[in-house]
Amino acid sequence: MFGTISEEIEVHVPANEAWKIYGTIQLAHIVVKELPNIIHKVDILEGDGGVGSVLKVTFPPGTPLLTSHKEKFVVIDNDKRVKIAQVVEGGLLDLGFTLYKVKFEVIEKGKETCITKSTIEYEVKEEAIANASFVSIQPFVAIMNLVAKYLTQGKDGQASA
Repeated sequence: MFGTISEEIEVHVPANEAWKIYGTIQLAHIVVKELPNIIHKVDILEGDGGVGSVLKVTFPPGTPLLTSHKEKFVVIDNDKRVKIAQVVEGGLLDLGFTLYKVKFEVIEKGKETCITKSTIEYEVKEEAIANASFVSIQPFVAIMNLVAKYLTQGKDGQASA
């Protein structure tokens, strides 16, 4: 079974400012610091955060059935502002998934506004189809909301000038 789910939010910053977070490893650092209930730790195993980099993502203790996975950045397109990470080992692949990819896009809406969009693509073996219920866009919505707040209010919670 193949599936895809996505969500998007509007952010009141220029697209190139949002991409400075989404297009770099800074996204992982912000999520680990601010959303430890979603991602406990990220280690770069190969690369420098660019295309081909492999990261070990460790989930918080107590996360049902998942402790960690390895993901690879397969696309980072600075012109189109698209980043795709694909799970290459562990995680949902151990639960019957044959594909699990997350795509972040930053879409210019106006001079001072953009849309951030997160899309999950997955494929699960027929015998493990019940495990498709583990796929949720909500953690990525939380990440997009966090980045939007980070970009519009700054680290100290004050509105930026």
